[in-house]
Order: sequence, then structure tokens, then C-alpha cells
Amino acid sequence: MHTLALPADWEAPIRRLYQHGMTPQQAERRQLIPTKSINQLMRALAPDLLSVDHNATFGTDQPWLYAASPYPTRIINSFVGAWLRDLQQKPEDPESASLLHKTFRLLDASGLTWQPANVDLLEQTTSAGGTSLPASHLYRLLPDVLAARIAAQPAYEHNGKTLQFRQVAGDAKVGGAELMSWPPRTYQSNNKDDDGKKTWYYSAYIRLSLRTVPFSPVPRIHLSTGIRRFVRGQVWMPTEGGVSVYLLPDESLIPDGPTPHRFSVAMMEWNRGTTDWRHGGPQGMLLGVSALDQLPPVDRLVKEADRWIDGPNDDNIAVAVSHHAAMGYHAIGTGLMPSERRRLTEWAEQALAPDFLPVPLLTRSRYSKPAKKQLEKRRSIPKKELPEEKLAAILAENEAISGRNALRRRKHLAEAIDGLPFVAVVLYQTEGMRNRIIQAAERGLDLVSHRVEDGPETWTWRTEEIEVKVHALPIGELAAPLGGDSPPAKGGEHNQQITSRRHAVAAFIKKLKVKMPGAQVAFVELDGKERFAKSKRRADPKYAIRLGLADAGLVSQFFRPLDPDMEPDEAEADAVFRAEAAWLDGLRQTGMRFVPLHSLGDSIPENLNQLAFWLVKRRSDGPTNRAQFTPIAVLLRPGQKCIMGKTADMSEWVPYPQLLRSLTSHISKAELKTAAQQSAATAAFVKKTLSAMRGSPTLVLVRAQNIRYRWPWLLNRGLVQDRIGFDSGPLQRIGLIGKQLRFIRVADSERDETAEWWAPAELLSEKHEGKQRGGIAKGLWVAQDSYHVFYSSADRASTHPVSSEMAKLTSHVNDKGYSEFKPTKNAWNPELLELVVACMQPGDDPEKWAMFVHQQRLCDDYRDVLGLPLALHLAKLADHYALPQEEVETITDTSSEESPSEQLMLDIEPIDHS
Repeated sequence: MHTLALPADWEAPIRRLYQHGMTPQQAERRQLIPTKSINQLMRALAPDLLSVDHNATFGTDQPWLYAASPYPTRIINSFVGAWLRDLQQKPEDPESASLLHKTFRLLDASGLTWQPANVDLLEQTTSAGGTSLPASHLYRLLPDVLAARIAAQPAYEHNGKTLQFRQVAGDAKVGGAELMSWPPRTYQSNNKDDDGKKTWYYSAYIRLSLRTVPFSPVPRIHLSTGIRRFVRGQVWMPTEGGVSVYLLPDESLIPDGPTPHRFSVAMMEWNRGTTDWRHGGPQGMLLGVSALDQLPPVDRLVKEADRWIDGPNDDNIAVAVSHHAAMGYHAIGTGLMPSERRRLTEWAEQALAPDFLPVPLLTRSRYSKPAKKQLEKRRSIPKKELPEEKLAAILAENEAISGRNALRRRKHLAEAIDGLPFVAVVLYQTEGMRNRIIQAAERGLDLVSHRVEDGPETWTWRTEEIEVKVHALPIGELAAPLGGDSPPAKGGEHNQQITSRRHAVAAFIKKLKVKMPGAQVAFVELDGKERFAKSKRRADPKYAIRLGLADAGLVSQFFRPLDPDMEPDEAEADAVFRAEAAWLDGLRQTGMRFVPLHSLGDSIPENLNQLAFWLVKRRSDGPTNRAQFTPIAVLLRPGQKCIMGKTADMSEWVPYPQLLRSLTSHISKAELKTAAQQSAATAAFVKKTLSAMRGSPTLVLVRAQNIRYRWPWLLNRGLVQDRIGFDSGPLQRIGLIGKQLRFIRVADSERDETAEWWAPAELLSEKHEGKQRGGIAKGLWVAQDSYHVFYSSADRASTHPVSSEMAKLTSHVNDKGYSEFKPTKNAWNPELLELVVACMQPGDDPEKWAMFVHQQRLCDDYRDVLGLPLALHLAKLADHYALPQEEVETITDTSSEESPSEQLMLDIEPIDHS
């Protein structure tokens, strides 16, 4: 392996160039020199180069680039020259241009030399808590080396079909490595008008990531697999970010450069009404290194995305444009199901042995006794035909079960709103959906026989437990797209449209509340995101309506109209399902609680508080043009009638709906613009909240990806068993904070932080031995090498009844002899939650506490297992009142450099490289 470092004496002149034109305050904050632009340039033109950081490092102790063999330094120098030009804050400024030329003279081009190097791919230390700490450059380098081994082995094969994988140029900021199958697979679909067929393209990808596990000295390599779909025909361009383009040329895209062995990745972006290659404009870096003419013309590629996808042609290049869900319909479904993922993963892992071996199988927790239910489960009706009397008996029993469940909901709802009438507003576009909401109310609370007022605008029911009143009105122009026929422009015009609609909704509801005093929740029929896709995204009025309803004192729940594109029976069933789900979601926003029971007896204190901390974050370049950073807490307190919450501005706990409404008016304070300020504010809020609860048993729950970068103790490297830290202070024994306090950190699979998984089918039946069949299993799982880290998994979601055997990459036949090759179906796999039992009290059994948290995902009044334990789930939902459904019109993971002081530091957080 060879390395190349930026000379140490280059640092000062390059920093002067970069900081020229900044204020002293800006220069102080921007000490690191970004290499994002040059990394992107090399990713597009020199994919075999490996940059290990997204900021410049200087000196031989910190190599900048790695390569299997030396890359021509003449070309590297041209890259550096283009990078220096791009670093200028004001390139048109004569003083800046003069400084650029001076910088060129100061830098000795001969200083860039490749050096042979022996790199320890397992270099690491361990944290105070015993966690593996790999050297920082290995998060890019080790996965890349392993990916090369996978690419070099014989092709993946199943049922006579083979797939060959190539490496893909990596992203220094994201880390890891990736391979993609090539050539792409194709699928032909019939046009709706029966006038021919359409060809759709897709490939498999394998992604490798270096990860660590708290308290374990052994690093992990996570392999994740999936489907990458490619655009056919015209490309829709987002107004933010860009579109990834995969390039496989027959020869170098740079004059006299070596032929690349990997896919290059370039970006197309839309800017001021035109589409171009990123860094490809008149002053762009691509032009500066004489590469622009080697790329396909953007104006044609954006109209004929699949023109170059079949490989060698007159241009000697294969080109594939990545499809994203925001672009609209694609015939190929997303994802892979467990059996196919297993086959592909086990093929790839052969290349990693013997240096890396599969983690030993997790074992099911010994405390797997199911908890008692608060709502009864309805009996399923067999698909086979039943005698009429048996079917009637099942239906009658289910009717009785529904009645008993509805009674329990009525009682819980009455408690949540303290015995007041439950008053809801329905704002509808169609009478059909209005009627379905009314029917959902009657079914969900068993109100049919209790109706005392029957429309046409007001429905009222009175029971022994509660009075329910629904007032329904057409929503009219309040649901019209923002800006009418022309979506508002980003920035001031969009903000003005949001404000105007917000005020109109608030005024409408406040006037309505004169006739309907005490209204608590609004159910709003609104067209789905499909209507506001692509260029119409800023016309979506949903966020403005939610803000206006909150201003008028209501929480809100949205539901879509009946789908006209579905078959009538299917559309009706779907609409009824969505109406019932919306009704129950609306009830939950009132603070109605069905806190899951547990099966652990006296091991869990009877009066245990569950306390979830969450950071509600919004960027200043979002739809309201206002930044937000608000730490919140959600409390499930025994004996409390409803869910409670609070922010740092609140002196007391408030009912959950009041917490939600309060978030629509929060904007970030001037003193909370930097990471240090936000960390200090988070620590102060947490300490104050915990101090008030130190006298009672309390379990604290946090989601790692949400909070750890403003609470650094929660990073893997920061965790020490039964010690807690705040901001930059020293670690303290948990008993000093509270002798009845416990702390569990939850991490999910975002950015491959937890591994993909499957349940080996042969564990249930010997007939599957050696067949690489995978399934899905619910439970709490125990690792063999840790007594404080556990894993929680869910079963198959009710909305994804796809066979675990379904395949997309090759043909596949199930045990019954039927084909499972179904590339058009969406695959879905429940993610693996990591439960880190960070702080316990003497005598506690960590496994029992992990089981308690797992059981908090199993809520009776939800159709499926929650993605997070209930307290964290409720805290996460608060984001909807600070963030719209689609915050920024972008389809890539790339994020811009931090803007000046007005911008909160809330870009995508980096992976926990600890």
C-alpha cells in the first residue's frame, strides 16, 4: 500500500487562503480546512484513490491519500490546484486572486510524493470502559481493503444466475466501502396503455462498515445489502443536493490518467434553472482538470438517463443514474428479504475469513415469558372455508372482544382528558372519508348504540365513561397547494405562504371553537405526498396547517383521501384501514396511555418512572427559515392519568398535547448556535430534570443517534459501566446522581449502526439445513461476549406480508415448488435495536432491564411492534411539530458546509467512530 501526505509547511498558506474574507469570529470557528470538494472530484475522476478524512490533515504522521499503487503526482497536483481555487470565499475579489497566486508560489509541488507503507489494519486502543477504539483512518481503509477481497472472489451464484461485483468509489465523510453488481439486472413491464414494454434497471449493493460495540474490545464489520434502482428516461432533479451518477469508463476520464478499476460517482445538480455536473460550471473543478469533455453531456443524460447504461458504446463509458423514491414510480421494489440477504451476505463473508468471522449466534433471553395484555387480541379467521356456525361463532367472539377493548379505550381516554368531553374537529375534502372517520370513531370506542346527535355537521355520543363530540366541516381552500398553481420559491416567498396559511387556519379554528368549545384534536383529510412530489414539494400545505391548528390549541392528525388508482374493493379496504389508524393516532396525541405491562415481577419497581430525553432539531434552511434546538423530556409516570412532557422553558410537567403544541413556536435562542452551547444546554436540562426525580425509581431512555453528539458521554468511547457524564465534566458514579436511577441507551440501524440480521430457518426445522433460508423472529437476544449489551427484534409488520423467500437478484423456488422471483415487490425487514444497559444499581440484573425495555415496544393499542420503546417513540413523534414531513428537497446524503453564524450546527451527524 502507498500513502501520500500534504506537507506540513502547506498548512499555514492554505489556511490563510481559506479564511481570507471571513470575519475573525468565522475564522475562529473554521480552523479545519474542508476537503469535501477535492474528495468529490477524486470520487468522480480517480475512484481508486482513498481519502480518509473530510478535512485536510498535514504532515507525514497523517497521510491524506491511500492507494494500492502510486497515482501520477502530476494529476494529484492538478486536483490540488482546482481545490485551492474552490477554497476561495470570493474568487472574483482581486485581493483573493492575488492571494491564490501567492499560495501557488509558496507550495512546493514536489512535496507531494507517494511513500510505500505497511498499514496495521487492526490498529486500535481501548476506552476506559473497555470499548474498542480503532484508528480513525481505518473506518475508511479497512472496509475498503475487505471490499477489494470480496470483489476479487468468484462471482455470486444462485440457481444458475451469477452476479459480479465491482467496488464503488467511497465518500470520506460517510466512511465504509461499497460494491455494486454489474451489469445491471433488467425487468420488463407492460405499459398501462398496452402499447409496448418498459425496461427497468437495477443492481445489488453490498456495504461494509467498521463499527464498535460498547464495552467490547473486538471491532465489528457490518455487511448490509440492498437494491440500487436506476432511472430510465428523464431525470427529475431536486432543488437541493444532487443526483448520483455511476460511471464505468473504459479508460481514464483524465488525460493520461490510469484506467480506473472501480465505479466513479459524480453528481448532477440543478442550479438556477439549469442542470450541470457538480463542479462543472464555467469555473468548475472538472473544467480545471480538463475532465469535463470526457463526461456524457448533462443536457442529454438528464433526458435519456438509460442511454449509456448498457456499457461500451461510442463514448466508451457505462453510465447509470441512481433512482430515489422522491423521483416517483419505479417498477422495481426496494430491499431484499432475509433468505436472499443471507445468501448474498454469506457469499461475501467468505472473502473476509479468517481475519473476520461471523459473530456467534445470539441466544434468546431466558426471560421470554410474554407480558399480560391490556387489550384482547381478536381471533384470526382461517383462509379455508369454515362451517357457517363456526364462522358465526368466531365473528360473534370478535365482536365481543372489540366491545371490551373499546370500553377500555373509553376509560383511558376519559382519564387522559381528566373527565372532560372529548371534542374533535374533522376537516374533510370528501364526504366518504368524513364518514369513514365517523365510523372509525364508533368502532374504536364502541359508540354506535350511544349516538345522541347525528350530523350533518356534529355527531355526539354519550357513554357512562365519556362524552364524545365530532364536528365535521369541509376544509375548502385551506387544503389548497401553497402558492396556488405555482409553488412558492424557496426562502422568503415560501415562508410568507406558510405564515399566511397558518394564520388562516388558526382564525378558522378559533371561530369554530366558539361553537365547539373544548376542541382538542383535528383530523385533516389532505392529499398525500404524491401530489406534492418533485417540483411541487414546497406547495404542500401540511406543515402550515399543523402550525395553524397548534396556534388554535389543537393537536393534529392527517389522513389521505381514497386512492382512485386502486381497485375499488382494495381502495375501500385501504381507506377504512387508514381512517381507523388516523383515529387511534389522534387519540394517542391527547396523552391517552396504554403503557405495556411487563412479565418480570418484583425485579422492576412497581412505581417506576420512564423518562425519555430527545433533541428536537430543525435547520435554519428548513421550510420556516428558522432554526430550532429544543431538548425535551417525555415522562410515563405510574398513576399519572396521561403522558407528560416538558422543555427547558417549562417549570412543570405538562400534558403531552401541550408539549406538542409548544414546539411549533420554539425557535433557537441566540446563545445556542454552536455545538458547545447546545451541549451545555442539554446537560443543564438533563441534570435539572434528573435532580427533581432522584427520590423515585426512574429509568432513563435515550436514542443514541439523536442525542449523543450533544451529550458526548453517550458515544461508545464515552461509556463506562455505571458511570454517567455531563457535557465536559468528569464521570460520576450513578449513585451520586440518584440511588434509584437506571440508564439504557437505544441505538437503531440508521446508517448501518446495528447489523442486518435474519433468523436461520434450520434452527426451527432440520429440513432447511444448508439451504441458506432466513426468516424473521421477535424477541430479546443475548450476545455471548457481553452482559450489558442486548438486541431487540420485531416480527413481520402487518402491512408487509411478503414471503421471506422472495428474491430479486436471481430466480428462486420455495419448498412448495413455486417461484419466489418477484422483483417488483418491496421488501421489508425489522431493524435490530441495540440496548446498552449503561447504568444500573447494585443487585440489578441487566438482562431483566433489557427485557423490560424490549416489552415497552409491544404496545397493545398499536397494530405492530414499535420501532422504539414507547417513551422514546412518543418523544420522537414530537419532531412532527417542529419538522415537516419533507424538510429539504434533496435526495442525497450529502450535506452542505456549515453556513455562517445564523446556521445551527445540525448537519447530518457523523457515525459514532468509537
